[in-house]
Amino acid sequence: MPYRRTPKVQERLDAQRDALLAAAMEQLAERGYAGCSVSAVAERAGVAVGSVYRHFPTKAALVVELFRKVVTREVEAVRAVSERPGTPQERIVAVFDTFARRALKTPRMAYALLAEPVDAPIEAERLVFRRAFRDVVAHHVSDGVRSGVLPAQDAEVTAAALVGAAAEVLIGPLTTGGADDVSGLRTFVLRSLGGSDAGHS
Repeated sequence: MPYRRTPKVQERLDAQRDALLAAAMEQLAERGYAGCSVSAVAERAGVAVGSVYRHFPTKAALVVELFRKVVTREVEAVRAVSERPGTPQERIVAVFDTFARRALKTPRMAYALLAEPVDAPIEAERLVFRRAFRDVVAHHVSDGVRSGVLPAQDAEVTAAALVGAAAEVLIGPLTTGGADDVSGLRTFVLRSLGGSDAGHS
């Protein structure tokens, strides 16, 4: 007969997995992807290295799971702010304001999420993040075009370009701590949409 885990055993395993992901998130926030080794995560979680491998066969598998958790959280944050009352331009600007503010609060993690050299499986998760972020922005660009407040344009192309530009703008501040470097992002976003930036510069 195949072995079946009892509910209590499964509960302990699930709790250990959650603890490992929490430890990995702390490690990523402090040391980035390069410092998020299996041994470092195990030490932070207070378990043996073998316990990590019981749940995640490789460092990449651990960080992929972690990226999915972080990406879901960040996309939900920008989606929520984009649904607040306002014009399409205001909602799009709110997305990038929120994205930049949250990134600058956890710069090491944000850099890992956006630009740090990583293994191929994590790079694939990075693309998922950008596409999800792009889709939030594209939705509001489309609304602006339909309502006539923005000129005709390909919403997905505009959104993808803005997401890429925002990530590029943030790389410097995330590595140097120069938050002032992102002050022009709002004006750039508005001008790129083709709308007026009056009062937003």
